[in-house]
Amino acid sequence: MDKNHALGAFAALSQSTRLDVFRLLIKAGDAGMLAGDISDTLDVRQNTMSANLSILARSGLIRNEREGRSIRYFADMDGMRGLLAFLMEDCCGGNPDLCQPVINELACAC
Repeated sequence: MDKNHALGAFAALSQSTRLDVFRLLIKAGDAGMLAGDISDTLDVRQNTMSANLSILARSGLIRNEREGRSIRYFADMDGMRGLLAFLMEDCCGGNPDLCQPVINELACAC
């Protein structure tokens, strides 16, 4: 991920509802969530949610799939990995032991 893409991702996550959506979709995992269910869960009007979902999708942090008349959204794990890799690209000045606690914190225990 380059700097401009990282800035776009950070801009998308810098708004409270979008951050909540992204975290909710990470929790949903491979099942993802329908747009209406995301709106209902977060108690956000559907037209407002649609705009927020579009911003997150353009940032590369979420993706969607059409299911008939509905759209299911998923956290884009490749996008998230890219953002995290960008942040840690030059981590710890060549001393990997300093980075290990961060890596351990990020490791999924599922």
